[in-house]
Amino acid sequence: MERKPKPIGYLLNRTDEALTRAMDGTLAEFGLTRVAWQVLNAVEDGERTADTEVLSALSANADATTLAATIDSVLTDGWTSRPTPGHLALTPEGEHRLAEVAAHVAEFRTRSVEGITPDEYRTAVHVLERMIENLEAPRP
Repeated sequence: MERKPKPIGYLLNRTDEALTRAMDGTLAEFGLTRVAWQVLNAVEDGERTADTEVLSALSANADATTLAATIDSVLTDGWTSRPTPGHLALTPEGEHRLAEVAAHVAEFRTRSVEGITPDEYRTAVHVLERMIENLEAPRP
């Protein structure tokens, strides 16, 4: 008897949990988590980044309470500073440390797609993007 495939929601949740566990393990030696890495990357793009921009950009990755706590954590740990109220910027030390972390993240990304061809990856991304569009589109 052929087994029914698992529902896609189940597989997406399992994938996200596996990505988080593996990424957290990769970043632990630097005192970071996956969410902290995402916050730092949201800040990295600009000289000054508003907290609201970080919260908006990462709203699909974590809830507002987790993101606010993570922002506090990267401030306390010296990765970022507050050049003006409500804005974040990487510190020079944070920029240096983030560059150091990048090689480990690249290795993580390579490991996460082992055995997956570039075409398979593009197809998976395309399918997920279409599902998001389908589910977020207004219903007539």
